[in-house]
Amino acid sequence: MSVDGAQHEALRSLLGAWALDACPRREAAEVAQHLTLCPECAEEAARLRDAAARLSADDPLDPPGSLRQQVLDWCLARRPAGLPVPAWAAPYATETAKLDALLRDLGPEEWQEVAELPWHGGLQRWRPAEVLCHLTAVDGLLAPALGLPDPVAGAAETASAADLVPLPSGPAGPAQAPPQDGGRLGVLERSERLMADRAGYEPSAVRSMWRRQSHALVRSAALKADGAAPVDFGFATVPLRDAFLDRAFECWIHGDDIARAVDYPYPPPVPKHLRSMIDLAARMLPFALAALRRPEPPPAEAGGSPVPGRVVRMVADGPGGGEWLIPLDGLESPPGRADPVASMVLDGLDFCRLAAAHHDPDHLMVGEFGDRAAIREVLRATLLLSRP
Repeated sequence: MSVDGAQHEALRSLLGAWALDACPRREAAEVAQHLTLCPECAEEAARLRDAAARLSADDPLDPPGSLRQQVLDWCLARRPAGLPVPAWAAPYATETAKLDALLRDLGPEEWQEVAELPWHGGLQRWRPAEVLCHLTAVDGLLAPALGLPDPVAGAAETASAADLVPLPSGPAGPAQAPPQDGGRLGVLERSERLMADRAGYEPSAVRSMWRRQSHALVRSAALKADGAAPVDFGFATVPLRDAFLDRAFECWIHGDDIARAVDYPYPPPVPKHLRSMIDLAARMLPFALAALRRPEPPPAEAGGSPVPGRVVRMVADGPGGGEWLIPLDGLESPPGRADPVASMVLDGLDFCRLAAAHHDPDHLMVGEFGDRAAIREVLRATLLLSRP
């Protein structure tokens, strides 16, 4: 059977749809018959059908979580940043950008949803704009170290957070206890002060306030050489590098709180940043353990002398995991006692969520070996790391 030129071109134009099984039955039959008579179209149809076979409807449409970093690395390799973000500020820059992407997708009704923010002292129920006021208020404590204005400027020094768990010292020096005669507003009071001040604002205006400050913090951090400048949280003074990591951690946790309230997919931090967050929480644990205990001497050996320098070996599994020695009776691991009294293995994300009071220490999946009482103590102390 011969085919004229017009019919040939008409059937040839259907080859793509035929390869995808998208032709109606009559046209598919006509194409199939044509392919038996036209070697040129048969060859092209075979190529198209092979290409179609490489497409899988089951492949996820969402890009992998590592794609963003790969694209950024490629772009920076082609054109270096004019003001590079220091490594210690990168987790904060990443988590604030991730949260801002979520906020851009919120509709008017979702801005009215209530997110639940647990901490070891209770549960806060805030709308997304109120969560942003909280993040802005606490992030603002970094402002003096960077020469930036405090968003809660003028707040009366009427409250103390001396009962909260102090942060670790880090390389810059020991954490400093707050004055015992009061002090400035605590983090919760700062947040409530800013929420009251912004109560009549549109959510978009609150988001802009928070985002302008986060951009300003990152830009100013890029001008700091080593992140050693002290940051006064009111209940502790820590190096700027640790303060940025603390703020990245809280931004991730509260971003996830908002995401759960509006049913939005929200990935965890990239492994490199997650490991830094786990490390910060591990360094904070000796302070939390000290706050957990009543004043009492450490356990004694059979001979009756106190046991100095007990440690628990913690292995965080999964992306960003690693191994840490947690001192039980002081702020540093003693060099003279290498054998831990216990070892515990748990998922790194679970450990971080426990530090944010998003898990119950008594219902956490933990591999245990050795002194279980010491492990339970470490888990209960981890819960105390959370704060509003």
